[in-house]
Amino acid sequence: MNNMENSFEDKIREDKVRKKVKSMQGFYKHLIVYLVINIVLILIKLLNLEPDETFFEWSTFSTAICWGIGVFFHWYGVFGTDIVLGKDWEERKIKEMMGKKEQPTNKWE
Repeated sequence: MNNMENSFEDKIREDKVRKKVKSMQGFYKHLIVYLVINIVLILIKLLNLEPDETFFEWSTFSTAICWGIGVFFHWYGVFGTDIVLGKDWEERKIKEMMGKKEQPTNKWE
């Protein structure tokens, strides 16, 4: 029975790791697309400047800034929770809650 429990726990852990790797892969793809598109947009702006037009204006960097906020939240969703709560926080919390016996929901009884 113990061997069966260990294989079940290993399967759950493997599924979590696979999910984490998929989310990391999604973030890295998002980051690469963000960098490529924004470099191209900024280069287009730089190469098509009018003689009296300035390069450093909102329209030059607005896409990079707004999309960058989205990339930041994507990063936080993938990596940020590990930084804030610690890498093993979820496992520790699960073990802590599994160790507690179920309390009655009605405290007046």
